[in-house]
Amino acid sequence: MKAMILAAGRGERMRPLTDHTPKPLLPVHGKPLIEYQIQRLRDAGYHELVINLHHLGEQIEAHLGDGRALGVNIRYSVEHPDRLETGGGILQALPLLGDGPFLVVNGDVWSDCDLHPRPLAANTLAHLLLVPNPPHNPKGDFALDDGRLRNNGTPRHTFSGIGWYRPELFTDCRPGRFPLAPLLRDAIAAERVTGELCKTRWMDIGTPQRLAALADWLSKPQDTPRHHPDDTNADGRHP
Repeated sequence: MKAMILAAGRGERMRPLTDHTPKPLLPVHGKPLIEYQIQRLRDAGYHELVINLHHLGEQIEAHLGDGRALGVNIRYSVEHPDRLETGGGILQALPLLGDGPFLVVNGDVWSDCDLHPRPLAANTLAHLLLVPNPPHNPKGDFALDDGRLRNNGTPRHTFSGIGWYRPELFTDCRPGRFPLAPLLRDAIAAERVTGELCKTRWMDIGTPQRLAALADWLSKPQDTPRHHPDDTNADGRHP
């Protein structure tokens, strides 16, 4: 199974750090964020990776190259002239991802959730990892009912930015810029999306405060409880 890292975003909430450095290359303890993700993916058995690029993407490609130094093979999907958002970016990358299910990970999350490939039933279009709601997204995104996602219901959990997808989810999509969320909500309404709740460490690295919190977090023992900086005025993360 192949995996894709979404790394094309501008990182507006991370400015001014992202004015001259793409967010995936921001360092934590001397290592770029995206290298942590690549190593986690490699350890979970993904050796064929696709990374989409837009804002300062040439820096990411120059740093990672073909991925050989990190034990993987990387191919790039360059979004030009405009960024294609989550849905459009995945659609453009489908020729590189193949005909079978694939994993997609947001480039601005850090987690130690289990990333090993998930089997998708024939009628299942996606399988999403949910996490307990952080302070910046207290209302959550989806409910979970016996392994199946619901657009409504309680309790609601936050989409982690980690999910496995079938290419068929994008069958009726046209090339161009569009978000992933409407596709997911339609597939959830059709009862074609499963999921699970990941209660291990997870953080959306969306602001300088959260970047600093991650650095502090990684300095502590691995069994340290989850913590999110109190940044409830920041925009919440949604699929």
